[in-house]
Amino acid sequence: MSPTAPARRPVLYRNGSVYSPADPFATAVLVDGSRVAWVGSEEAARSLQDSSMDVVDLDGRLLAPGFVDSHVHLTETALALSTLDLATAGSLAQVLDAVAGAARTGTGVVLGSGWDESVWPERRAPTAEELDRAAGGREVYLTRIDVHSGVVSSSLARRLGLPSVEGWLGDGRVEHRAHDRVRAAALDFDAGRRAELHRLGLRHAASRGYVALAEANAEQVAPFDDLVRLVALANHGVGAEGPTPRVLPYRGELVRTAEQARAVVERFDAALADLLGRRPGRDESLVGLAGDLCVDGALGSRTAALRAPYADDPAGTGDLYLDADTVAAHLAATTEAGLQGGFHVIGDAGMDTVLEGLDRAAQRVGERALQGAGHRLEHAEMIDPEGIERLARHAVTVSVQPGFDAAWGGPGGLYEQRLGAERAAAMNPLAAFYRAGVPVALGSDAPVVPLSPWESVRACLEHHDPDQRISARAAFLASTRGAWRAARHPDPMQGQLAPGTPATFAVWDVESLMVQQAEGTGSSWSTDPRARTPLLPALDGTELPVCRQTVLDGVELFRSDGF
Repeated sequence: MSPTAPARRPVLYRNGSVYSPADPFATAVLVDGSRVAWVGSEEAARSLQDSSMDVVDLDGRLLAPGFVDSHVHLTETALALSTLDLATAGSLAQVLDAVAGAARTGTGVVLGSGWDESVWPERRAPTAEELDRAAGGREVYLTRIDVHSGVVSSSLARRLGLPSVEGWLGDGRVEHRAHDRVRAAALDFDAGRRAELHRLGLRHAASRGYVALAEANAEQVAPFDDLVRLVALANHGVGAEGPTPRVLPYRGELVRTAEQARAVVERFDAALADLLGRRPGRDESLVGLAGDLCVDGALGSRTAALRAPYADDPAGTGDLYLDADTVAAHLAATTEAGLQGGFHVIGDAGMDTVLEGLDRAAQRVGERALQGAGHRLEHAEMIDPEGIERLARHAVTVSVQPGFDAAWGGPGGLYEQRLGAERAAAMNPLAAFYRAGVPVALGSDAPVVPLSPWESVRACLEHHDPDQRISARAAFLASTRGAWRAARHPDPMQGQLAPGTPATFAVWDVESLMVQQAEGTGSSWSTDPRARTPLLPALDGTELPVCRQTVLDGVELFRSDGF
């Protein structure tokens, strides 16, 4: 706050429901500056209220800690919001029709994202020739929903020289280096366009009740400069048009020594200092060298590394990008540098590599040091019980995406197509992580899955395997307090509401509130009012809660019309 800015008046929220461990039946909360000053009942609020306060009538709404998404790609999410959205396309023909419509307007490359051939009758990607015809000769690039592969038109392939690049599959499909080349060209924005996309993505996240986002940057995803500029805008207001959610920055860059790890941080700090006009503090720098540092690829693109071949490609077992020694060196280096390390890993062979790397890293730096570093894995979709126990032993956090199971789990889904019924049934073992004591944080991997926090919570309740379902409360905590802790946030009180905690929350329109357990996962006492368990929205209907206001450290990020 500048010296001339007026002091913020305390704000009393009342006549609602407040999700607070301090008082599970609270209906009111007093915010004073950046902190919660009081939580309590409506009767107490009436006696507390005075003329020094602003008063907000919640009118029965829920006020709860704001969501943190533990794995996003913000520039790509904004690009998906502002270009051709193919996530709802139900067939190849619908994709080609959408491309044709987009090609009739504007200029330049036709960009689109989110297509998923596993739900189409044709069960195949568009070809370059089909894109050529649909676009009338305009260049086209459409990224698959998992963002690990895509398709391009012939004209774009020729301009970028793709036929001579590894990963060009000859029919318009691109993966590996060919896909990286396409993405680098497609995302080559000037600073103005990049800031525009960042503002769009951050506004969208705030409107969905998110107060923070863990950005999983890596060279194949977005340039280093993209992460620096995003942090400068979100966390320091450079080029912002108002307060935004906080960005928790991760850089997926491989290192082998502590000196190399520190050099990456120094490069980030120097670039950020150029934009800020000052050196950033330690808690303003990179959280870690993790995120989309890929050990393997994705199941949809058949690039996740598997122990046994794909069910729908008996000749293929995916791609392993890193070996165990490289994994170990990276984790040892980041441990010694005082940074989080971590990897993207999906397939079971990829997980085997990570687990072996963890064991080797522990031998190099010591088990206690490795545990204290707070390393994390993204996705961790295929892992057996013995592997889960090894993660728990090494105190590794998993950043998981329940929306993946909602989209692709269950009979006939993508996982079953790629893996067969037996292997698909064991995907995304959420409850098993909890039972073993593995810390869990939830994210979306947006734009792969939309930024929709209550959908993630509901996906945990409705996991395709009833034995892997977790309660709404467990999922909510993994999306709030657990996500802050997974990112090693310096304030241990962030992510909960009680006197003295940060005033970081969202206000929601809800149909009803309850203690909601997945069938068979809870004890009878947990849903009894006498257990004093805080209430959350009922998620067994079709209508999800609607965000009306989002606040970070007492500063409003979003307010809907009429609130």
